[in-house]
Amino acid sequence: MKRFGLILLLLFICLNSGALFAQRKQKPPVKDTVSGEAFIRIVDQSLNLYYTDFAKGLNYDSIIDALDYEAGTVPVFTDEDYCKQLAKLNQTSSFGFDCNNVSLSTIKFFAQNRRNFARVVLGRSRLYFDLYEEKLAEYGLPLELKYLSVIESGLRPQVKSRAGALGLWQFMYATGKQYGLKEDSYIDERMDPVKATDAACRYLKKLYDIYGDWNLALAAYNAGPGNVNKAIRRSGGKRTYWEVRPYLPRETQGYVPNFIAATYLLTYHAEHNLLPVEPKIHYYQLDTLCLNRGIHMQTIEKIVSWPVEDIQSLNPVYKTSYIPPTLPRQCLTGPLEKIGLLVSLEDSLYALEQRIYGSGGFKNPLPTDVAVDAENDQLVVSNPVNSKIDVPKTKVVTTINYTYHKVKSGESLGSIAAQYNVAIQDLMNWNDLTSARIVVGDLLKIQTKVSTTVENEEYTEAVKDSVENANTVKTPTPAPTPVVAKKYYTIRSGDTFSRIASKHGVTIGQLQRLNPGVSASRIRAGQRLRVK
Repeated sequence: MKRFGLILLLLFICLNSGALFAQRKQKPPVKDTVSGEAFIRIVDQSLNLYYTDFAKGLNYDSIIDALDYEAGTVPVFTDEDYCKQLAKLNQTSSFGFDCNNVSLSTIKFFAQNRRNFARVVLGRSRLYFDLYEEKLAEYGLPLELKYLSVIESGLRPQVKSRAGALGLWQFMYATGKQYGLKEDSYIDERMDPVKATDAACRYLKKLYDIYGDWNLALAAYNAGPGNVNKAIRRSGGKRTYWEVRPYLPRETQGYVPNFIAATYLLTYHAEHNLLPVEPKIHYYQLDTLCLNRGIHMQTIEKIVSWPVEDIQSLNPVYKTSYIPPTLPRQCLTGPLEKIGLLVSLEDSLYALEQRIYGSGGFKNPLPTDVAVDAENDQLVVSNPVNSKIDVPKTKVVTTINYTYHKVKSGESLGSIAAQYNVAIQDLMNWNDLTSARIVVGDLLKIQTKVSTTVENEEYTEAVKDSVENANTVKTPTPAPTPVVAKKYYTIRSGDTFSRIASKHGVTIGQLQRLNPGVSASRIRAGQRLRVK
């Protein structure tokens, strides 16, 4: 009887379990609400946080704190201390960082009297040293050669010597031309960081192959091989720098000691209580866009709010504010967010350039739905009823306001930036911060923007112009749409991803998009890459 009752109970549970589950409401599928502009903002914010964390790993506060230095302290070391540090450098370098009276006196002079210079150069190095190391590694050269540019130009690409040497690596015109650096009315590739660095690597490699001694190669880089050869003859055929040094020109006698001192101080700057001046931008925050047409930097400024001065500082190769149309195409280097905006607004960029400056400098045919009134240097719509006027009907007017945030315990600059949906770098700029350090109780100024849409006066004017000229200007014959053929390149020994991109006039990002699934750091000889 008990068994029969148990069976009935189990049967009851089974019959009702279906009803119980049916009564439960299934949860609707979770939708991904992060899309479009919101997704892009989150990605940008994540990148900024990543770059900030990366930059934290590059500062040397911990070393200075461990050494218990006070602000402004200038540490003093013995000759023995300097020689030990130079010996450490020699263990990992193919250079001969000799510890002698000349190098010691130069190091001491730099450590005492060139401290501000060292701090500024350390800040600028964040923009150039990654590029230098990439190129030096590509040619199999010692990475310490990156410090040569420090004593040549102070890492200033536009600096020009009294003798006429120009750029980060101070090429004379004839030497630059010999190594493929071009110059015309608009560009001087001696000021192009990438091309000049590549040329410097090739030149230094040749000099080392000639002399077999890096210090002599550096002397030849400064004074020229002819002067070094004369000094070798006067020395009786000696083949080391220190033996030949007394017979070199006076400036070159100090050149290698300066290189040793710069290498030492920039390597051990934290031990000397030196912190870098915070740079505006790091090398890994840059991207490039290769242009299809000639563009004025003023047009770029109008369309993405990127000041001409900032464009020129990151693109020193251009002698004026005009970027000419050439083959291979001229490329523009800038912050990731600015280049990203230009990529998405590229058509609008060319249309605005044409409207402001006319058709001069265009490499490709003009758009087929517009013509140019050469007399008035402006765009004219051929058919005001059917043609599209390339001016927005409305425009957005932005008002800037400021609010203040009091820093609480546990908060960081990154968490505050995320809370207000702003970039960390902007937050630092608004508050004149040189590092990401903040203190509880600080008041941080936060910029907010209120945008309103108003009627665009330029649209009204464009409609008026198009009506006035509709009967006097004929529509140009439409040009056939060009068919872009795919092009492939077979990787050769010694090729790198960046070198292949530069060779075919595309950016690294564009080459990556043409070859999804290909790792830029794992390419091999014989592999095929799409380059067009």
